Formats: sequence, C-alpha cells, structure tokens
Amino acid sequence: MQLRAWRNAQHLTRAELAARINATSTGISERLNCDEERIRRWEAGEVAWPHAPYRLALIQATGYQPEDLGFIPNKRGNANRLIETPFIPADAMRAEADLYGTMELAQQLQASDVGPGTLEALAEAVDLLCRAYPVVPAATLRDRTQKRLAQINRLLSGRLTLAQHRELLVITGWLTALLGCIHYDLGEREEAETSRRAAYEMGHQVGHGELMAWAHEMSAWFALVEGRYEDVVTAARTGQKAAGQTSAMVQLTLQEARGLARMGNRREADQALSRGADILAKLPTPDHPDHHFVFDHAKWMFYAATAYTWLGDNDRAEEHALETIQMHTRPDGTSNAPMRVADAHIDLGIIHARRGNLDAAVDQGVTAFHIERRSLTDLVNRAADLDRILHQHYHRESLAREFHDRYTTARQALATNRPELLD
Repeated sequence: MQLRAWRNAQHLTRAELAARINATSTGISERLNCDEERIRRWEAGEVAWPHAPYRLALIQATGYQPEDLGFIPNKRGNANRLIETPFIPADAMRAEADLYGTMELAQQLQASDVGPGTLEALAEAVDLLCRAYPVVPAATLRDRTQKRLAQINRLLSGRLTLAQHRELLVITGWLTALLGCIHYDLGEREEAETSRRAAYEMGHQVGHGELMAWAHEMSAWFALVEGRYEDVVTAARTGQKAAGQTSAMVQLTLQEARGLARMGNRREADQALSRGADILAKLPTPDHPDHHFVFDHAKWMFYAATAYTWLGDNDRAEEHALETIQMHTRPDGTSNAPMRVADAHIDLGIIHARRGNLDAAVDQGVTAFHIERRSLTDLVNRAADLDRILHQHYHRESLAREFHDRYTTARQALATNRPELLD
C-alpha cells in the first residue's frame, strides 16, 4: 500500500497526518517537525528513504513498515534521492554553441522570413541557457546570452508575420529576463533593472502573464538582497496577480514568505509557505528542474530553510537546510546546485551561532565560501547575516574575527568584480 492510498483510506488530510506524526513520541529522541510539504514529498516519491526518527514515527502512526508504504531503502541508507540534472553544464553550453553554429540555422537567418525551424532552434537555445544558469560562471553566461540577443534583434528587423513577431518577442523576453538575473549576480544593478523592465514590457506587449510575473519576481529578489523588505512583499503580491498556476506563482509566493520572514511576521510567512506548497503540489513535476524559470520541488525546501532561519525557528531551519544539502550533493561530494548549498551552510552557521557553538558556526560559514559557485552576490548578502550574529555574540573571539576578514574579502571581491581575491 502506498502512503497516499493509506492516508486516503483513513480520510486524513496531509496536515492531519503530519500532526499525527508530530504527536508520536514513543521511542523517538528528537522533536519532529513534519508538515504538509513533507507529506507531499513523501507521496510524490521525492524522498526515497526518510530519516530514522520519521521511519519510526511512520510505523507508529500507520502500523506499517516504510517499505510497505512505498519507500525504497537504498544501499547507503541515504535519507533523500539526489535530484540530479540530466546533463552536466558543459554539455548544455556545448549544445547551445553547436545549435548557434549549424549551417541550417545560418541559412535560415539569411532568409527574408523566419521559418518554424528557426523559432524552434531559438527556443531550444533559450532553454539551454536557462538550464545552464545555476552553475555556469555568470560572466560566461552573460556573454553567450548577449550573443543570442544580438542574433534575435537582427531577426526582429526583418520581415515577419504577426505570429512570428510575437513568438520572437516572447523568446527575447525570456532571454532578457535571464540577462537581468546574470547582471544582478555580477553586481551590475543598473543593467539588471534595465533588463528586468525590458522583459516586463515585452511580456506586457504580447500579454504573456508568466513572463510579466517573473519580471516582478526579479524585482522582489532585488529588493530582498538590498534590504527593502516591504518592497519584496509588494512586488511578490503584484506579480501573483499575473502569474496564474505556474512556477512563477510558486516562486513569488515563496519570495513573499521570505520578505515577511525578514520583517518577523511569522504568521503570514507561514501562510505564504503553505500556499506555495499547495500550488506546487498541483503542478506537474518539471522535466528540467535545473531551468532557472522553473520552480522545482527541491527549491521549496531551500527557500523554507532560509525563511525559518530568519524567523528564528532553529529546529525547522536546520532540518530543511540539511535536506537541501543532501538533495543536491552528488556521490563524489560535488553539487548540482552550489548556490543553494552555500546558502544552506550559511543557515546552519547562523543556527550554530545562536546555539553557542562558535566552532561549528564558523566552519559552516567557511564551507559556504569554499563551494565553487557562479556568483558572489547572494552569498555575500547571506554571509553578512552570519557575520552580524558572530559579531554580536563573539566579537572578542579570534574565530569570529577570522570569519569577518573572510567576509570582508568576499565583499571587496564583489564590489570590484575581482573573484580572484578569494583564491
């Protein structure tokens, strides 16, 4: 019997099953923090084998062994299945370059009109570039994206039907939104905002709600990094009006939750997290979760970890951060989502600092800086949180001062666009 079938037979909602599991205490040494999202992930098969305390709680709550509920223990006993991308970043970039250079596409670009082959090739190129975003160095991706945009601009000046013009504008809008994200990663804030507005205008011109919604999401992200938390919530809620039942809606809801968490609004932040999980549960599992403008199921865990950290809910934050790291760590120790993993280590550093464990706090912070990443912007912003709490509680300790020096160097590297300072 699968877990979902058992729950339905008992006429339990996900929230009710989560509450039953949390209430289970016999033989369990740690407090459980089960919620609707965890139940959904279990039922969707995203977790192959739960952590030991949850396995025991499931047995006590249901009367069945985890194997009988559809869970599959693996050889190493890992708690989670690794969410892996179907190809490595180099493959994505190579495929995009090959696509750009094909003779067929070159011949089509010289034609007076745009055939369906050209539009399909361009759409595929945009998809590949968006999938390369999580791991390819920002400067490299910026150059490739700008090259593609120049190619499309030449097409837009040619002879087009209304349908072709609309489709090219949508393709251009996604590329421009991607370019805005890359600019922001590189600390090029003015260029990022210009690209964001251009992407929004293209979406508005053709009535593409999801593209408009992602432009609002970018505004919320920028405001979050810059400490304008009320603006985060405003932009996120505005974007939700255009998003529909899409990945953008989930992302905007989670950005709203993070803005509310930064303001200390626990009740509304929890509500936004729950809304995001509910919307996500209704969306199909994405074929390419590495795509930047797709909200994959693992991202909820990552966003929730940071929100709970900001709310001071240390136990839930720690659990979500650890799961984020586990889900995105390959067997060889490398990561398929280095930026998420780095942030999760910062969350753990903050939690350890609050609990009085300076050594563990600094170790987690340094680990975040050691992870090979594509951008410094978000990491420096999150590292500031850890540096602040270390200064508040341990300003006389040499370890805290050493981390502050490391953080200051990273901030200077970002400000001067000189990543080699970290080497």
